[in-house]
Amino acid sequence: MSDALLAVQAAAVTALGAHPVLTAQLTGIYDGPPPRARFPYAAFGDALVSDWSVKDRPGREIRLALTIWDDGESAARLHELMGHGEDALAAIARDLDGWRVASNVFVRSLMARDPAGPWAGLVEQRIRVLAN
Repeated sequence: MSDALLAVQAAAVTALGAHPVLTAQLTGIYDGPPPRARFPYAAFGDALVSDWSVKDRPGREIRLALTIWDDGESAARLHELMGHGEDALAAIARDLDGWRVASNVFVRSLMARDPAGPWAGLVEQRIRVLAN
């Protein structure tokens, strides 16, 4: 995992943990699928990291994927949580450990459910950073 991804993901966890609705409603925020977690919870999935260097310094484009899991009867609560997750990811700090956020843009969201399982709501953000 690149140091840029580590810095961005740490900032994302901080931003999610600072969001009042998410901290009140989620049971946890995880770096990957937790072995045993109560619903609803959020987990970061695979991230895509690409070169985004400029002439005089290194840069990275990071596609950060956050999945919020919920076992509710309908998608209403998950839909609300996804909106708050999107807001929190948009509020990631600009100055990170060794990196500076140049842009932070919502890419897509997706909500799906296995008929026998929980709801999954994906929020994907594109974050471009340059080395300090």
